[in-house]
Amino acid sequence: MALADAFLAPLGLAALLAVVPIVVLYLVQPDPRRVELPTLRLLLDDAERDASNPLLERLRRSLLLVLQLLVVVALALALAGPYVSVSESQTVEETVIVLDGSASMGVQTDGGTRFTAAVAAAREATTGTNAVVFAGRESRIVLRSGGGDEVARTLDELAVVDTPTDLGAAVSQAASIAGENARIVVLSDFADDTGWTGAVRSARARDLQVDLRQFAGGGAANVGIVDRSFTGSNATLSVKNFGDAAVTRSVTLGNQRRSVTLGPGDLERVSLAVPAGGGRARLSPGDDFPTDDAAYVAAPADPTVDVLLLTNDRNRYLATALSVIDEVDLTVDQPPTTVADGYDVIVYSNLDPERLLRSNVAAGRDVIEAGGGVAVVAQPSPPDRLGDLLLLAPSGVASNPSVGRVTTGELTRGIDFPPPERYLTGTLRAGTPLVRTGDGTPLVATQQRGAGRVLYYGTVVGDDPFRFNYQYPVFWKRATFYLAGRDPLPTLNRETGGRLRFANETSVETPDGTVSARLVPLDRVGFYATGGRRIGVSLYSEAESDVAAQSLDARDDGTGVTSREEERRVPRPLTPFVALGALLVAVGELAYLRRRGDL
Repeated sequence: MALADAFLAPLGLAALLAVVPIVVLYLVQPDPRRVELPTLRLLLDDAERDASNPLLERLRRSLLLVLQLLVVVALALALAGPYVSVSESQTVEETVIVLDGSASMGVQTDGGTRFTAAVAAAREATTGTNAVVFAGRESRIVLRSGGGDEVARTLDELAVVDTPTDLGAAVSQAASIAGENARIVVLSDFADDTGWTGAVRSARARDLQVDLRQFAGGGAANVGIVDRSFTGSNATLSVKNFGDAAVTRSVTLGNQRRSVTLGPGDLERVSLAVPAGGGRARLSPGDDFPTDDAAYVAAPADPTVDVLLLTNDRNRYLATALSVIDEVDLTVDQPPTTVADGYDVIVYSNLDPERLLRSNVAAGRDVIEAGGGVAVVAQPSPPDRLGDLLLLAPSGVASNPSVGRVTTGELTRGIDFPPPERYLTGTLRAGTPLVRTGDGTPLVATQQRGAGRVLYYGTVVGDDPFRFNYQYPVFWKRATFYLAGRDPLPTLNRETGGRLRFANETSVETPDGTVSARLVPLDRVGFYATGGRRIGVSLYSEAESDVAAQSLDARDDGTGVTSREEERRVPRPLTPFVALGALLVAVGELAYLRRRGDL
């Protein structure tokens, strides 16, 4: 066996040469002066007759020499770095646990879920020093350094989220905090086929141990709702079969029921009317992954928007744009008239100033106070009676401007406003301009007034090229919902993984309880409510619903990622133990000298 097979630095054994001068000094040192006592002579004669080799007998009797030789030998061995070969896993001092908390980890299996099984395994994977990275909606370090008790308390506070996650980002984050002699333990179902493989290869390239432990029980016959769309007051749900056998499912929403038969991998769309106030669409029977068996559909309690168009010269383009909105119940009337109560929106357009009654304007103010809205369309001579309902203080009419800055918002997003032929000039009394001409004159402006809203549209009726554009009805549909304080169905229904943002700290009722914050993550499926607004949040992720993950041991996709590292043998240095032995022998030598009286 070569010295390198037992020592990290064999050159350190050269220190053994120090044994030679120590032995030589003991051999050449003069004998002590002998004094013969008659009473002991007989005994000494017998001892001399028994000694076959006086030199060896001298060395044997010199305990001090033996102790000094042992110290030198131990120090020489320590300098040489003795070691034994052990499995690399036995040298781990730090463990970084990556725990997958994505929606698919909520699949039910063996009396629990994949997540509960992964948490149990995480408790058993701890070493002396540990860190925990949680892969939820975003990966985050929930414990940077702690022992087994700290890990247990941290795991108790974690729960699966109903969102997709980026497992690769979590592995990369774990590698960034892992020390030199650390391992990374990834606990996941690995339902995402390739998103994490690059991060694992990168960590292993840094010579970090990466142990992949898969929890993929259950979910083999999953059927889920993977998408939704809205047309008017109808919701279309996409249902997909991820199993290997044909299945039949019932889809219910309110008092409606539809039955669909799906072959392996089939996707079917089911359209259902959204009931007032919304509801929960469900698949029955359910399966091992209940998260995608339901879709939470939010809708206004009163789905109809009652709109009154007050005009003395009917603008058929505007009237048509309003009438084609499924949710709008449009009434067109001419002043002077009596305005009944109950309208959500009143639009003033092409008015005869002499025929507009004070009560007609007062009706608009009442609508605003009740939480509705008023829109005023520009005309060459707007009635003074409108007062502050007209956000612009008019100064005249101009023509053929260029369109300047357009503020991106719910009303203007994705809409191209053409330059008007004629428009009303002036300065804004109040509100926020959304569309302006090149010289800064507002063409579209809005104002939040108490519980209600006001909108100004500055292009003169009859000289508005936008009325011929296919986006014209889109704009007025958005404007109507904005003025009525109604969010359209796509706005009220979100996918998990997003956030609700508020200008100020707001109390929001979530599926997990009430929170007060300016930013509320949508991590759980269910309804989120604040004030009179309710938002439905569902998974809607085809990738996350595909919960049947391939076994890591059966992977053959060219990624080069295996479930565990190949078992490697690494040296475990014994230097501290040998040095400790040398120290103990040196202490023994001192004790012997003291006992002999030399100290």
